[in-house]
Formats: sequence, C-alpha cells, structure tokens
Amino acid sequence: MERAEICYKTVDGASLHLQVFRPENRREARTVPAVVFFFGGGWVNGSPEQFFRQCEYLASRGMVAFSAEYRVRDQHGVTPFACVADGKSAIRWVRAHASEFLIDTSRIVASGGSAGGHVAACTAILEGLDEPGENTQVSSSPNALILFNPVLDLFSLTCSGNGDEMLSAEQKKQLSPEYHVRAGLPPTLIFHGTVDEAISFTSAERFSRLMRTAGNACTLIPFEGKNHGFFNYDREADHGSYFKTLRLSDHFLGSLGYLNGAPAI
Repeated sequence: MERAEICYKTVDGASLHLQVFRPENRREARTVPAVVFFFGGGWVNGSPEQFFRQCEYLASRGMVAFSAEYRVRDQHGVTPFACVADGKSAIRWVRAHASEFLIDTSRIVASGGSAGGHVAACTAILEGLDEPGENTQVSSSPNALILFNPVLDLFSLTCSGNGDEMLSAEQKKQLSPEYHVRAGLPPTLIFHGTVDEAISFTSAERFSRLMRTAGNACTLIPFEGKNHGFFNYDREADHGSYFKTLRLSDHFLGSLGYLNGAPAI
C-alpha cells in the first residue's frame, strides 16, 4: 500500500502530521470510506505508530486510513483540551480534503485507544472545543466510532500520571463524553477488558447503556480477564486479542456498508 506523511495543522509552533495509508493499485474513481486513529498515552505521550498495523489492514480492505499525531503534555505542555481540539482538526482536515483521496465524506470513522479513544469519542460527542480560526462549516464529527478501552468518564481513571490531573472537577465533566450523550450520535463499537486496571470497565458499561437509552447504536464487547491495552499487536505472544478486535471491527464496518466481503484475516 501507499504510505505518506501530511501536515494537517500548525499550532503554537508545532506541526502535526497524519500518516496516511492508501489502498494499492486503486483504479476506480469511486469514493471509499476513511478511518482516523488516535494513539493512547494518557494525553501525556504516545506515538501514531501504535495503530500502523490497523491502518495497513484497513487500507488492504479498501479504506483510506490515517494515524494522527496530536499534542501531548510531555512534548507540548498541553492539557486534554488541546488533544481534543487537535482530534477535531484532524477529522475536519480529512473531510475538507476528501476529494484529494477520493474519500466518501459520509463514511469517516474515528478510532483510538485509551486517551486516544477519548479523543476519538470527543470528536463525535463534544460540541465546541474547536481550534480557533478553523472553518467550522466543515464538520469535525465522524460518522462512526471504534473505541479501544477508551476514557469516557475522566472520573473513572484508576491510575495516576495522566494529563488530566491539573483539571478541575468541572473541566473533567466538560471533557467526559458520558456526560454529553444525546440522540443522534454515530454508531459505536467499544472493546474493553473486564479487569482493566487503568480505566474502569464499568464506565464502558455505563456509557453504552446511556447511548442505547438515547436511541444510539452502541455495542460493547467485553474481553474477559484482559487488562488495559490488550488489543495492541505486541501485547500477547499469539496476537490473539489484536486479531479478534480487527475481525470484529471489520464485521462492524461491514454492517454499516463501509466494507464488503468477509474479513481478510
């Protein structure tokens, strides 16, 4: 597949990039779905490389896949508010430049793990919090969500050292997707380990119930006995959880009409 690096945003002297993975030998002029991944790291650190394997797989299935860089505390001295603003900028950039990649603007997926799952969820659920000066006439909201042990309630974090520690209770509530669930949100798939020691599994259960009560499509798939980050390729010797989440993601995207045929793994 074709891979390139593109600058999607420059802010406070920082240039932020998207790693883009495009399907090989693409000859048809029809538009295809896209997915944007956001890495985890507690809003403190992390790397877009975390989701390169998922990008490669989904590009092989015909999607245009992006793995986004966003500002983090250790490198840029920011709070999660900036992370969310960057996430919205990334989705908005992909939608604004869709014609360059032959992307269907009605089939853009946001995905991510842990704090990156929070960023992805916020692009769909939190209103406002856009980077000042951006063209908000271009929507920064995705059309579907795939979330890996996401932070959905900042009060549910059970480990220290995260980038939210300087936030007030009111700010945490403002940044918690759970408190902003409403009707009309995108279909959502959530993977979460039942013994996650960093983010309470009950927070995923609670969010899923709220989504369904509001009339939204939301599926929570528990991974019994799995801890935080179970979905990463290098977490298990046989890569079992990685492959399972990829197959289930493929089925989910197929159910939405984003992918055709059986999973390739």
